[in-house]
Amino acid sequence: MTTHDLYTIPAELSTWNVEMAGTTRFTWEYDDGRDRMLALYQKGKDKQWDSTKRIDWDLEVDPYNVLGIPDQTIAIYGTPLWERMSEQQRREVRRHGVAWQFSQFLHGEQGAMICSAKIVETVPDLDSKFYAATQTMDEARHAETYARFLQEKVGLAYPINEHLKALLDSTLTDSRWDMPYLGMQVLIEGLALAAFGVMRDITTQPLPKQILAYVMQDEARHVAFGRMALRDYYGSLSERELREREDFVIEGCYLMRDRLRGRETWETMGLSRADIDEAMAAVDHSEYLRLFRSLLFSRIVPCVKDIGLWSPRLQRAYADMGVLEMAGQSLEALMKQDEDIAEHLDEARFAREEEERHAEVADTIALGQSS
Repeated sequence: MTTHDLYTIPAELSTWNVEMAGTTRFTWEYDDGRDRMLALYQKGKDKQWDSTKRIDWDLEVDPYNVLGIPDQTIAIYGTPLWERMSEQQRREVRRHGVAWQFSQFLHGEQGAMICSAKIVETVPDLDSKFYAATQTMDEARHAETYARFLQEKVGLAYPINEHLKALLDSTLTDSRWDMPYLGMQVLIEGLALAAFGVMRDITTQPLPKQILAYVMQDEARHVAFGRMALRDYYGSLSERELREREDFVIEGCYLMRDRLRGRETWETMGLSRADIDEAMAAVDHSEYLRLFRSLLFSRIVPCVKDIGLWSPRLQRAYADMGVLEMAGQSLEALMKQDEDIAEHLDEARFAREEEERHAEVADTIALGQSS
């Protein structure tokens, strides 16, 4: 079965052709670059992993309860629309919601793979080319992992959301070398990292927890890479150039906020127009989703501030979105937490497997002694 067979909505094209702009840059300076960037590159090499080996794909997943979380997290829970639904319709709401979320993760990871490859091509310094090359491999692994999860465990997928597609388009068609950093490393990756974190922390199911934790371990490095490169570069830009980047950030953040509404999931389920409008009203007024949207900017806002884009009008935009207070988040602390959670998952899993092996050996010895 192909991915196109899983799509709830026919994808417009089998491929999306984007005419990318920019200059391919070679550098003949092979001396050591920035120590912190090279240290990040070394870490990127050390932390490569194989999704077929590190993830336990034998774990079962209920496609109608993928994350194992309470229905209170669903925007329409408790509304008249929810009460009118049959139990089978509610099962479909759970399945479609998760399928849509993980589908956007998948498409975003492919976008990240292409953007990081473009960074290798266009960034002027060699140490950034080195790190972006490791990131390209990371993103390929993430796309592979999410595609397998949707195909084998969920059995349903959605095409790329129009808002995510618009941000990717504007990121890839800009000729300035720093824009893939800003669009992908700061905005798309930052939002995805926060979304992964919320889901990683609330899911009670081991397979999605593994996938999200291991992907986050990589993504935290990617955001750090973008911060380092842009902080160095933006300190040399003029006021006009900084304003242009701020315009891009503001527009991109609104696109990312609107992407979270997920209208296409309700349209796909065969609801009436009135029911779709009722569902969207519930989405817009859901207290859980308001908190979720706010948390999703916990990685973006402090990163934007850190790289030097922090004018009063940018702060006003974040205040309008209700996320300005996220500027106080510590990115270093969040990154360490991401590393620790992934390592602890590995330790617990391998300790359990070791205990199982010892038990099998003991059983075999006991069986031999009794025969």
